[in-house]
Amino acid sequence: MERSVRGLAKVDGVLRSDHEWIDNSGWDLNAGESLWLRSGLASKDSQKVPLLALLRVRNEELILQDTLDHISTFADYICVYEDASTDKTREILKSCEKVVLILENNQWLSGIDNRLLSETRHRGLLLEVARRHFEFQWCICCDADERYIGPIREYVTDALDLKPDAVRISLFDAYMTPGDDAPYIPGDKLLNFRSFFGVERRDILMLWQNHDRVKFFGLDAREPIVSGRTDVNFFCQHYGKSLSYEHWDATCDYYSSNFPWVPYGEKWSKRKGHALHEKSDFGRELHKWSGALFENSIKIN
Repeated sequence: MERSVRGLAKVDGVLRSDHEWIDNSGWDLNAGESLWLRSGLASKDSQKVPLLALLRVRNEELILQDTLDHISTFADYICVYEDASTDKTREILKSCEKVVLILENNQWLSGIDNRLLSETRHRGLLLEVARRHFEFQWCICCDADERYIGPIREYVTDALDLKPDAVRISLFDAYMTPGDDAPYIPGDKLLNFRSFFGVERRDILMLWQNHDRVKFFGLDAREPIVSGRTDVNFFCQHYGKSLSYEHWDATCDYYSSNFPWVPYGEKWSKRKGHALHEKSDFGRELHKWSGALFENSIKIN
């Protein structure tokens, strides 16, 4: 048995946990992490807010202010895992009144094993720490390069019966295309920043009712495990592939260097230098954000 990262071991070449599951219930801050809380907030027992957002970021100075402005339109509180940024990310976070909690990591862990674990652990730990400090009815897990479309605020605050335990939001990738390839500039609105999107649709579990049984398990997990009924509702524009040529190549390098070659490295290494698109990364037509995009959408994993 070869020890690789804390709480994990390689058994017959496969990364496994020391326990049956890796979940957020047993995690706590490590030596490289610290907790920042906004002062002057009400005590946990005095108020239960409708919606708390979780956000995991690293070096997002370029788009972060617009991200926080966007999330603030529907969330009461924003709790952030800040993963050892070297730019002004922390400063921007603390300037936003909706940001009430930051887990500050001062030691970025490189390597495939660490990155796979971090994808799950950071989100799970953030959810657990948020529960210790705040009462909230619903939780949404966000990424900085995503923009959400639909009446999310009204949905979580409405008194309608028979709401599901969780909601999957339909995500579409935005692309740089000929004539629409200028880089994103701070101060621009990222929502509707690009004209064309791929028809590939990922229905990602992002929004859920805050029950103790909701947990993040395993490795490389953005979605938590939720029992009960799950609906598909709302839309998401994903800009991780379309901020600029420079950002595209940096993304290719990140996944090629820090994640398993199959499926990540092999796929992203081939994409480097090919930021401009006439078709999607999957060879399909691009559509404007319209009914035609949704009608022709193809669900992928």
